[in-house]
Amino acid sequence: MSYTRQSQLPLLFEQHGEGKSAAHLPDCDVPEPPIDDLLPPALQADAPPPLPQLSEPEVVRHYTRLSLRNYSVDTHFYPLGSCTMKYNPKINETISALPGFAHLHPATPPADAQGALRMIYELQTFLGEITGLPAVTCQPAAGAHGEMTALMCITAYMHDHGQGHRDKVLVPDSGHGTNPASVSLCGYKVVEVKSNARGLLDVEDLKAHVDDGVVAMMLTNPNTLGLFEEDVARIAELLHDAGAMLYIDGANLNAMLGITRPGDFGADAMHINTHKTLSTPHGCGGPGAGPVAMVAKLEPYLPVPVVAKRGERFVLETDRPKSIGKVRGGLGTFGVLLRAWAYIRSCGPAGLRRAAETAILSANYLKSKISDRFPCPFNDTPCMHEFVATAKPFATHGVRGMDFAKALIDLGFHSPTMYFPLIVPEAIMIEPTETESKATMDAFAAAMIELADLAERDPDALHDAPTTTPVTRLDEVAAVRKPILRWEDDKH
Repeated sequence: MSYTRQSQLPLLFEQHGEGKSAAHLPDCDVPEPPIDDLLPPALQADAPPPLPQLSEPEVVRHYTRLSLRNYSVDTHFYPLGSCTMKYNPKINETISALPGFAHLHPATPPADAQGALRMIYELQTFLGEITGLPAVTCQPAAGAHGEMTALMCITAYMHDHGQGHRDKVLVPDSGHGTNPASVSLCGYKVVEVKSNARGLLDVEDLKAHVDDGVVAMMLTNPNTLGLFEEDVARIAELLHDAGAMLYIDGANLNAMLGITRPGDFGADAMHINTHKTLSTPHGCGGPGAGPVAMVAKLEPYLPVPVVAKRGERFVLETDRPKSIGKVRGGLGTFGVLLRAWAYIRSCGPAGLRRAAETAILSANYLKSKISDRFPCPFNDTPCMHEFVATAKPFATHGVRGMDFAKALIDLGFHSPTMYFPLIVPEAIMIEPTETESKATMDAFAAAMIELADLAERDPDALHDAPTTTPVTRLDEVAAVRKPILRWEDDKH
């Protein structure tokens, strides 16, 4: 007996069969108006879209099989640096699915949504305490949106105080790519500030750029090399003396929870990636939430509506003449914010601090396990919750960092963040988070060392990886330059 193994999952279009249907509904008994009354003829299609006809079991089986091919925090170790892909406690999912929350319409009158408004109000209070910045909005959809929202509030403040001539924002050379993007969207010039030999912001280079044309500086702390900016208070002082503000990119807040607060070392504003730091992993592009916390003087410029408490009732304030306006619908990504609230309530202050301390311990442990083979460029200081190594030593064997990333998939691990930050050649950014066991980290370290040995012994083995996945090594250049974005029936 012989058989052919079906290695590729057929597309839904390829399972099409005339007459297949998931349900047979009775004809509509409500008269429908002529289509021309609903849509201009120029916008009407000549024929229905060529969608496949399928039975319900075929659709369910297709997407179930497809889901089993996904990597996720529930199935694999996800050491994506700067992404904080920590395990999400399932109690948070249960709470977010409670009917009173899950079925609440965004347009529900405040009088009938007191529980939801209380949750948002309490979360704002918690985030203000965690960051040391009391003015909080939960509206932004994710981190980059929070950056832009904060810069818009800072801009409104500057114009309100006769400082509208300021036209530039300082960004470190190790900063996230979203920083200069947010700066440009707000109409400012991006001015890059260099890192020093220790991987920290070069304060002398900063001094050369600080003048009365600077609106703010966007500083990630801990920075994207996984190092705490030890001169951050001095940096804030230099900016404040020039009338500028310090914005903290909160992507790495997971290393500071309960240990230090940005407001205490001089920050004026920051965003919080609640979907990273406070429990909802954001793989596959979402969902996210990026609340912004600011100093009290920026509070009048917060987006509306603002959730406030009046006596024992919670209200939505909209009459705020200095507000930058609404930055998204509703009050934010409610389900993600609810999970963050549940995470904070579950951990409490001591638990949040323990999470940060464990994340830092895990990163330093894993760094010590692999740094002999994958050197860390800035190794004179303990890292925070993540670290950056380099695959550059293997260039002599014709092996790049991306080869290691692909080969890790064959060994059952998601790859780390690759080629970031840009100031480290062949960068490998690794963040184990506090939710991974020592056994998992030991297994990952062993896999990295195994691949290092293989790179020296048989480089081509890494060039061909991954070999165990349904789709093997792709031609990435062709995928970018000639992407196939639409299915076409090759039979016609």
